[in-house]
Amino acid sequence: MRALPQGETVTIVRPGAPTGYNEYGVETPGPPEEIPVPGCGIAPRDGNAAGGNEQTQARDTVIIGLTLYAPAGTDLRPTDQVRVAGVLYEVDGQAGVFRSPFTGSNGPVVAALERVTG
Repeated sequence: MRALPQGETVTIVRPGAPTGYNEYGVETPGPPEEIPVPGCGIAPRDGNAAGGNEQTQARDTVIIGLTLYAPAGTDLRPTDQVRVAGVLYEVDGQAGVFRSPFTGSNGPVVAALERVTG
């Protein structure tokens, strides 16, 4: 898939490389790396874009899911976050790369994005 000419530019926010260790021996990440990706398609994951609601300890939890269609070759990792229209989403699982059985060419990189509030 080539970049969509009228597509949206999203930003991949990748954790920075470790810069050292804290007092407990845990690696300390550096500043996050931001990677703009133009020409993406965004779609709601559920049919009516309502998101999921559930009651957790007297609080409303709202889960909003999107599907990201990024151009072929986009490096998207499960540890990344994606900023769409100024809102930060988590990558939910491994991004899929599809290869056409007819042409042998790569299709879009497809990833589930999720934002939980509440």
